Amino acid sequence: MIEKYLKQTKFENQADFEANFAITVPENFNFAYDVVDEWAKTHPEKKALCWVNDKGEHADFSYAELKEQSDRVASYFQSLGIGRGDMVMLVLKRRYEFWFSIIALHKLGAITIPATHLLTKKDFVYRNNVAGIKAIVAVGDELVTKHIDEALPESPTIRYRISIGPFVPDGWSDFQHAITNAQPFVRPEKVNENSDISLLYFTSGTTGQPKMVIHDFTYPLGHITTAAYWHNLSEKSLHLTVADTGWAKAVWGKIYGQMLAGATIFIYDHEKFTPSNMLQIIQDYKVTSLCAPPTVFRFLICEDLSKYDLSSLEYCTIAGEALNPAVYETFYKLTGIKLKEGFGQTETTLLVFTPPWTEPKPGSMGLPNPQYDVDLIAPDGRRVEDGEQGEIVVRTDKHYPVGMFMAYYRDEELTKNVFHDNIYHTGDIAWRDEAGYYWFVGRNDDVIKSSGYRIGPFEVESALMTHDAVVECAITGIPDEIRGQIIKATVVLAKDYKAKAGDTLVRELQEHVKRVTAPYKYPRIIEFVEELPKTISGKIRRVEIREKIRN
Repeated sequence: MIEKYLKQTKFENQADFEANFAITVPENFNFAYDVVDEWAKTHPEKKALCWVNDKGEHADFSYAELKEQSDRVASYFQSLGIGRGDMVMLVLKRRYEFWFSIIALHKLGAITIPATHLLTKKDFVYRNNVAGIKAIVAVGDELVTKHIDEALPESPTIRYRISIGPFVPDGWSDFQHAITNAQPFVRPEKVNENSDISLLYFTSGTTGQPKMVIHDFTYPLGHITTAAYWHNLSEKSLHLTVADTGWAKAVWGKIYGQMLAGATIFIYDHEKFTPSNMLQIIQDYKVTSLCAPPTVFRFLICEDLSKYDLSSLEYCTIAGEALNPAVYETFYKLTGIKLKEGFGQTETTLLVFTPPWTEPKPGSMGLPNPQYDVDLIAPDGRRVEDGEQGEIVVRTDKHYPVGMFMAYYRDEELTKNVFHDNIYHTGDIAWRDEAGYYWFVGRNDDVIKSSGYRIGPFEVESALMTHDAVVECAITGIPDEIRGQIIKATVVLAKDYKAKAGDTLVRELQEHVKRVTAPYKYPRIIEFVEELPKTISGKIRRVEIREKIRN
């Protein structure tokens, strides 16, 4: 399938990739018709989805079945008056109805808003009103539907609440009954233009209200790189990305690029992550490719991997947070698989990654994706030298990359703050080595300036995480009259060390950091806590830790 959209699909090395990678974008591209339905036409029996849940249930869907189901859902939505430009929120966890629904909404030219089931009444009220949401399709979970119902009186734009079951509350429509009785789908005469909004994501920022990131209908093509050259997928691949459908990572790893590459998408629908269960699933279903955050791999390497037959697993990728080199080395020692890191944002697709033809450097994000003109700049706008820290930016003066966001919806000022003079500012700090590999430092607001040094939280966190006592940690800077800022570590201790919390353990951790990394980076203050403050998507809210210090 990717042959239709790339001039060249095979690359020998990075130079070849940089010189010859280019995406051809057709007019009025629509992923549902041009990819899903096209597979259904040419290879109807080809397996699109393999869905398994933690109750032992299993269902496979061919492309012919995916087309049939998405047509039924599209017909049902059409009967409700949902069409081009309408906002529809999907709160569907890892249920296969998510795939039926997002593809159906694409077929109508509507706008999909994936959302997490962890939202509360307040979150729903804010999202419903600021985006003007018309309908919500949700799992039949009593808590989820309760929060949506509580938000309804303050959400005047909501016209439809649809439950996929098993629980269908009063006032809600029954999704399963409706699609079973749906009329034959009639494709709208004018579905979309490339510049129409297709997706809207509420990013869970570490400060303030979430931003509304909008992508156009060409966005799926931007993920060809993600699947074909980062996940290294082929038509024989069975790929598992660990992500709830409420997060952007789901469309990174569970639909667009993977279907374009012809891989089968493996969906593990589970309520609670259990490392042993994940390993058993990989063994039993012979998963060939896995993408997950470093946290997942940290848990996996604590299991006895010799108990599982992981011979089917060929390729593993990692994203969501910076990779601790110790995790890389341990996983490689246990499995023989080299973790390939990648970096991007909700606003983009893959910006920096480690392709198959390059050797990974543990702790490095990899090399810039030629799909984007990625650079590192200093605060004064100059391009930084190798080894010097700078902000990761995307230059758009030569071309506007496929996969780049359109804007922050209904917020021109915020858009201009990060995207001006043909430069998109990611707000992330990194440095580049002599070979061109990028190394993550931290968010711009999180970088600590102490005694003339610029210190990234990740550097210190990585050092601390190599000590057995530390389960999680967050590094922040606090004001200091002499040094400008000093480093503080907020630490969650392992169970066996909680009774040892005190001055002796503080000194032990400080000395450990001095040995593992540069001595000037050691935390002068260490606080032990039961848990770290986090956003709804699990990102550490360092701003909350800093505010606590100020107050």
